Parts: sequence; C-alpha cells; structure tokens
Amino acid sequence: MQIRVYYEDTDIGGVVYHSNYLNFCERARSQLFFDAGRSPILSGGHFVAKHIEADYLKSAKFGEVLEVKTTLLQIKNASFRLLQEIFRGDEKVFEMKIDLVYLDFGGNMSKIPPEEKAFLSSL
Repeated sequence: MQIRVYYEDTDIGGVVYHSNYLNFCERARSQLFFDAGRSPILSGGHFVAKHIEADYLKSAKFGEVLEVKTTLLQIKNASFRLLQEIFRGDEKVFEMKIDLVYLDFGGNMSKIPPEEKAFLSSL
C-alpha cells in the first residue's frame, strides 16, 4: 500500500513523527481486508495488537511516497504475527513485527474463525 507523507505526519523539521509509522502500518493492515472486500471488524469480534517490535532504520520526510509491505510470519489458533516493512523506493526505512490476537466482543481471547484464518493464511 502506498502512503504519501503529509505535513500532519511530521514534526517541525518535516521528519515523520515516530508513532505515525505505526499508523501507516495499521492503515495497510486494514487495507488488506478492504482490498479483499472484507472488513477488519468481524461479525463475532476483532483483532487487537498484543506485542510490537519496531525498528526505525531511516527517516522519512514530508512529501515522500512510502510503500508498506505486509507478510504473514505465523498463524495460531487465536493469534497471528505479521512483518510490516515501510520502504522509500528500494530503501527500507521502518520494520516491525506485530502479534495480533482475536477477541470476541466480550473482550475474551478466542479462536480465529475458520474463514478469517483462511484469509489471513493467504497473505
């Protein structure tokens, strides 16, 4: 998914503020569902972040176009792990691994529904 860096994404020096890399990755994860004609909010629950490991490799700046790439690393009964990388052209500027868990609407961790697990496995 391509994302342009806008003024609101940067600090006073025009450098992307650190938390916005997480926002860019969140948008890309949601877009995976939208591109498949699905919603990230499921009929029985939703996914939430449990653990994030982030590496800020280079600075992105105002006006640049970034590409967010998402790869499934692991899927379990109630959780999955993704690698999300942000590139400026061929240069990687950010990388994170994120563990997401499936919660029912009561807030309890639950098994990922089979249809959603199949979708996630196709990433």
